[in-house]
Amino acid sequence: MPGNRAHKHLVSKLRRSGAAWLAILAVLILAAAPRPARSEVLASQAAKTADCQRAAFRVVIDVGHTVAIPGADSARGVPEYTFNLALADTIKQALLDAGFDKTVRLITATAPWRGLKERAARANDMHADLFIAIHHDSVPDHLIERWEYEGQQHQFSDRFSGYAIFISNDNANRKGSLAFGHFLGEQMQARGLYFTPHYTLPLMRHYRRELLDAEAGVYRYDQLIVLRETRMPAVLLEAGSIVNRREELEVGSPERRALVGAAVAAAVEDFCAARARPSAERSVTRPQSPNAAPHRAKPASLAR
Repeated sequence: MPGNRAHKHLVSKLRRSGAAWLAILAVLILAAAPRPARSEVLASQAAKTADCQRAAFRVVIDVGHTVAIPGADSARGVPEYTFNLALADTIKQALLDAGFDKTVRLITATAPWRGLKERAARANDMHADLFIAIHHDSVPDHLIERWEYEGQQHQFSDRFSGYAIFISNDNANRKGSLAFGHFLGEQMQARGLYFTPHYTLPLMRHYRRELLDAEAGVYRYDQLIVLRETRMPAVLLEAGSIVNRREELEVGSPERRALVGAAVAAAVEDFCAARARPSAERSVTRPQSPNAAPHRAKPASLAR
């Protein structure tokens, strides 16, 4: 009947109107709900790194090679050890500036192979939390070319450039080594640096290495004594190719050293915080199901 239809129409209209007002009211309630202040957000971000006890976290910066056995020569005849020492000093200062007060620069005069075992043993005796060996890259002899610079003959290869990070699967903390290698590669790339893929190529012959982390540029090199015999996470950083004539000039500059130093310091911060975070999470009393799954002989440059 017409009267019933009018009644039904009125009821339907009221229901739609009520629903609209309920929606408006919900929006107003959400808008009025308290939101964290900017200071609280900043405090939360700071708490993420506060778990990292920087003053107690010891990093050993190992200066590759020795004065007597300085490693590869650069394209202009500068010993690799000179590059390694300068970069290690820059990295150490960057870490000290970041609050890692126990950072140690490690230098030994003992020749390989005994000297390599000595480096690992000293890092172990210091109970280091992280070991970083600093080197600069070369290429196998069959890829070397010759040129004249300032009246003298030198060796070079401009075919490859970029950094490379190595870990050993035989390290006591292989997982930690790979994790730090990833952080380091990320921070290097965030500063415009890139890794060299040439270790994956057949032309490297017996210097060819398995690429474990294709995003960060982390390779596997099990035979390196300083990585194999250290009991803490350990990586070897080839900071660039000194037989590449262009990159030799770049890695020898204070600007490039500062860039790498900043990348290493940031990676150490990331690693230290990530290492501390699980212990902080374990302190939460929330129960967890017992069945839950847990969240060359290298050229002279690496013949350590």
